[in-house]
Amino acid sequence: MTNQICEALNITKPVVQGPLGWITDARLVAAVSNAGGLGCLGPNAGQTTVTKSPQKTAERMRREVKKVRQLTDKPFAVNLYRAEGADVLGNDVYFTPMLKMVLEENVPAVVYSGELHEDIVSQLKEHNVKIIFRELNPTIAGTKKAEKLGVDVIVATGFDEGGMLPSKVIGTFSIVPLIVDAVDHIPVMAAGGICDNRSAKAAFDLGAQGLFCGSAFIPVDESPVAQNIKEQIVNSTGEDLGLFRSEPSYWRSLPGKKPAELLKLDKELAPNAEINKAMGGTQGMRVGMLMGDTDNGYVSTGTGIGTIHEIKPVKDVIDELCDGLI
Repeated sequence: MTNQICEALNITKPVVQGPLGWITDARLVAAVSNAGGLGCLGPNAGQTTVTKSPQKTAERMRREVKKVRQLTDKPFAVNLYRAEGADVLGNDVYFTPMLKMVLEENVPAVVYSGELHEDIVSQLKEHNVKIIFRELNPTIAGTKKAEKLGVDVIVATGFDEGGMLPSKVIGTFSIVPLIVDAVDHIPVMAAGGICDNRSAKAAFDLGAQGLFCGSAFIPVDESPVAQNIKEQIVNSTGEDLGLFRSEPSYWRSLPGKKPAELLKLDKELAPNAEINKAMGGTQGMRVGMLMGDTDNGYVSTGTGIGTIHEIKPVKDVIDELCDGLI
């Protein structure tokens, strides 16, 4: 059976690995691509230290792109995030050098989040870059605009996801048919809480043609995440996750000293900005998940982790997710 996601992205399994902030690197991305899916380098991929330089950020990503190419000849992606309110190519100081790097390195695909603009889509298209558009807060209007501008794939993200959550509390299995019905001809991927074959089949039954998975690729052999965090995820379920407000809307985490502090601030109705300062923004993910320190960082996952029962190779995860789908 023909699959539009596979055709659009030149892959054999309709799975895209989510960007995952600090916790991706060339090894993980290449493993996903070599297994037939599409690996994606997320923000600060392969890094352990912080830089506030946009140029250095782009150059560090360039080095990781080159590492991916040493490990696979299959397509892969880089995450592009464009801040709300940015000019066509200006004002967002991180986006512009990252876009330039993507074009110079002939990166096959991007997972694009944030504001879309016709000029940017045109540049990517001129360089034959496939565009996977992931609206942070999925809407019918945003979906129709993205399709009109010519993106290749739409991601329908539900509140079941990990990381920075949508502001609208709409579950994955409600948002998927909403977005599927909003498009005319481009394929939709389901994101949020999909960690096993049952949830994958359910997403396909709702009209999705692909799976956009993050949490499923955290407790895997090739992930750079700390071993104790992989084990914590395998031994946890969605019941263990705590939800708290923070910029821009909501986050969740598995237990730890820092997460307990964040949940306490939320319960006390502290302002979102205060909670964000306490969590250290996405730096808290680096500390909690990459370094394995939940006294000073947090462990963000989606609600589907209860179906993850062991740490295993990426290929096994992808094969299980896709069994019987295409």
